[in-house]
Amino acid sequence: MKFSHFMASSLGRGVRIVAGLALIIIGIALGGGWWALAVVGLVPLLAGAFDLCLFNPLFHQPFSGRLVRLRQ
Repeated sequence: MKFSHFMASSLGRGVRIVAGLALIIIGIALGGGWWALAVVGLVPLLAGAFDLCLFNPLFHQPFSGRLVRLRQ
C-alpha cells in the first residue's frame, strides 16, 4: 500500500517523469538498437505527466493518482 500511495504522490509523479526522461535520453545517446529503451521510457514519462499509476490496479487502487490521493 505504501508503494501505491508514494507513486500517487507528487514526488512519485516526479520520479516517474525523471525516470522516463532518463530512459529516453540514454536510449537516444546509445543509439543502435537501444532506441527501444527510449520507447520504453515513454511509458513512465506519460504515466507521470497524466497522473496515472500503472501498478495501482494490482493493489486494488484506482488507476488515477488523483483518486488515490483523495482516498487517503
